[in-house]
Amino acid sequence: MQSLAKTSLVDSAAEAIRAEIVGNRWSVGEKLPNEAQLSAQLSISRGTVREAVRVLVSQGYLETRQGSGTYVLSVVDAIGPLTMARRATLRDQFEARLALDAEAARLAAHRQTPEVISELRRLLTERGNYDGHDKAGFVERDLAFHRAVVAASQNSVLVNMYEFFSSLIGETIEATLGKDLQEPDMAAHAAIVDTIETGDPELAEAAVRRFMAPVLRDLERLLGS
Repeated sequence: MQSLAKTSLVDSAAEAIRAEIVGNRWSVGEKLPNEAQLSAQLSISRGTVREAVRVLVSQGYLETRQGSGTYVLSVVDAIGPLTMARRATLRDQFEARLALDAEAARLAAHRQTPEVISELRRLLTERGNYDGHDKAGFVERDLAFHRAVVAASQNSVLVNMYEFFSSLIGETIEATLGKDLQEPDMAAHAAIVDTIETGDPELAEAAVRRFMAPVLRDLERLLGS
């Protein structure tokens, strides 16, 4: 492996190791070189190697075994699909998000409990309205609400898919805080919770579709202009 420049070292180290994994330098189940060896190969500190390995563990490429070392868990490129999604148009990204959110709301309505509804209302209150300040904080609070809706579906695949694309979904949220796209207001968000509470999957899905409709109309207008 090539030595790395002293910029964004953790990300660069993770990408270098990931490239080797996807390139089948090591097989699934094979043990990676230890921290000292990887540190020497990449010309970075052992601490940076340790952080890079944690990144790759969170992405599903590696697993650490206490007292044994770090092993390859998967050689499938998990980053490629996210990169491709980022290259898609914003309309495509919102349409894909709609598919996930709508199905999650349907299942959440079917499986809702008073505790789930209470938590959704709490997160919605914390979200508040965007006042033009602390954009990153608002995006984080809004994303926390939508994650909770997906978690309420009790479908682990949907939850994992949403988590995988969470950075991309955060970008779609941020896109509604500019001048060109309408940010769904608190009433539109509250309608999702209200319809989930009814226990009617059709109503919950319809609320999500109404929630997204103004944004999708704006995107169609912008693409057509």
